[in-house]
Amino acid sequence: MSHQTYWQSLDYPAIVADHPIGEAFTRFATTTSRDELRALQNRLFLRCVDRAWRTPFYQRLWGEAGIQPGDIRSLDDLPRLPSFDKSDIMASLERNPPFGDFAGFEGYPDDQRPPVMLHTTSGTTGSPQVLLFGPKSREVQNLLLARNYQFQGLAPDDVVHSVYGHGMINGGHYVREAVTRWTSAVFLSAGTGVETRSAQQVEVMKRFGATVLVGFGDYLKKLADTAVEMGIEPGRDIPVRLISAHLGREDRAAMEKAWGGAKCFDWYGVGDTGLIAGEGPDRDGLYVHEDAHYLEICDIDTGKAVAPGELGDMVVTCLFKDDLYPLIRFNTHDVTRAIPKPSSIDVVFQRIEGFLGRSDNMVKIRGINIFPQGVGAMLEHAPAFAGEFICRARRDATGRDSFAVTAETTADTAEWRDIAAFYGEILKRKIGIEVEVELAPKGATAGLTQIDVRQKPIRLIDERY
Repeated sequence: MSHQTYWQSLDYPAIVADHPIGEAFTRFATTTSRDELRALQNRLFLRCVDRAWRTPFYQRLWGEAGIQPGDIRSLDDLPRLPSFDKSDIMASLERNPPFGDFAGFEGYPDDQRPPVMLHTTSGTTGSPQVLLFGPKSREVQNLLLARNYQFQGLAPDDVVHSVYGHGMINGGHYVREAVTRWTSAVFLSAGTGVETRSAQQVEVMKRFGATVLVGFGDYLKKLADTAVEMGIEPGRDIPVRLISAHLGREDRAAMEKAWGGAKCFDWYGVGDTGLIAGEGPDRDGLYVHEDAHYLEICDIDTGKAVAPGELGDMVVTCLFKDDLYPLIRFNTHDVTRAIPKPSSIDVVFQRIEGFLGRSDNMVKIRGINIFPQGVGAMLEHAPAFAGEFICRARRDATGRDSFAVTAETTADTAEWRDIAAFYGEILKRKIGIEVEVELAPKGATAGLTQIDVRQKPIRLIDERY
């Protein structure tokens, strides 16, 4: 039996024909009609459906819902299909260790199965999940991120400093592949604060003249603070001009100020899919890359489509994963809302606000839904707020639930009482219930949030159970 190599498994001309990059992408995104886009989506979707029917996971999932081969003829049939989420993938792994039955290995003869890349999620919301990629889906994932960087302004001569982690998780590896395979920029693979400590990262950025930063906003802000503490001025000593980060509800103005006026862009994706949506040069919402993803926004409780502009879970169908691990109606449990108004730069793609919280990390306190990730944005402009925080959900002996926030501050301890009361008023006004506020000196919450070792800091400790 001979090996099937990575490069033998790829058809680059076909990939870029279906998913243009660079100037070809800009033309495509601004001149394609919605009807033409729908036709492309349908063609790609049916290839994914064909692969899914050869996968035991979907045979079971769809069979239990009464779906038979031939019932799915176009994207119009998508709402009839059941969605699934991480819990279904974890159950598959338990039933069929170690790879589960969702990859679709069985759909290939032994000598034709493509090479397989295995990563895991970070385990932010539970046990790490297995992620499997074939060459085709991997390269499209890489292309989408690279074209998003280019759309946001990445130039051929940029020096890109990445703080995404490596190891078993996907992030750092696929970001590196995106930049080194689909752009001509110089790539600095620094990783997290554990892989390359913060002070050393600042020195690397200064030495090699980093012009672009990519990673999670929380840690990028920390690096700016570290630079200042070292006597290095962001924007002057480190010539960063562009930041492409996961901002969520954080204030981009604070990030841009911290890095000396660099222009900051947001984008969104998950480990299973790679990039789903990203800001363009207009920075007016995140454009869903609809030639590669079909995105539904569904009610958190009922799973039905919400009206335009309403909050809901992002349920994604990957239109390019037709080799391994098809993803059809995957509920990310990340919350967003659609932006109904037309694009000011004539991009035909749907826009979303971006990541607004997780429905499976949402806490309900006395009937109020709270997304802990959003607390930082609520306090962003509050005096002496140092930017870091941790939330706690508590329950007293009578069964009454409460919500508490420990916020880092740069104020003198003599001012803490008044500042805590002021923060409490802000949070009460924005959340709708009383919030217990505790203050801590700068850096004191790092052991709880694990900001130095995790790509996505912990923002909630639920003490009720």
